Amino acid sequence: MDTKKIQLAVGIFIVLSIAALSALAIKVSNINEYSNSESYQLSAHFDNIGGLKIRSAVKVGGVVVGRVTEIDLDTSSMSPIVMMKINSKYNEFSSETSAAILTAGLLGEQYISLTPGGDEEILADGDEIFDTQSALVLEDLIGQFLFSQGSEESL
Repeated sequence: MDTKKIQLAVGIFIVLSIAALSALAIKVSNINEYSNSESYQLSAHFDNIGGLKIRSAVKVGGVVVGRVTEIDLDTSSMSPIVMMKINSKYNEFSSETSAAILTAGLLGEQYISLTPGGDEEILADGDEIFDTQSALVLEDLIGQFLFSQGSEESL
C-alpha cells in the first residue's frame, strides 16, 4: 500500500513539474506579449535581411515596440519584405521613419531598429516604411576585408 502512495506522489510531482516548466517557458519566450494588445501592421522592403527571424524584436532606442510577424519575398522586386506588428501604444511614427536591421552585440540576434522621422504625416495600419537599411552580414564584411587586403599587396 505504501508503494502505491509513493508512486502516486511521484506521478503528481512529475505532472506538476512539467506544468511549471511549460508555464516558465511560455513566460520567458514572451509568446503572448502582443497577442492580447491592440496593434497595427507595418511593412518594409530590405535588400538583405541576414539572420532576421519571425518574432524578432522591433525596437526604438532599445525599447521593444513590436515584433516581426512575417518575412516573405516580394516577387515583383525579388527583395525580402518584412511585416511588423507594432503595439498601438506606439502609434506616432511619422512617414519619414527609417528601419535598420541591427545585431545585438557582436554575434547576437538581429532585430529591427526604427528611427522616427520628423514629418507630420503618421504611419497607419498597413503602411510601408520606405527608408530601410539592410543587415550587415559578418561573412560579407570579412570577405571584403580579405579581398581588399589581397588587392593592396598586388599593387
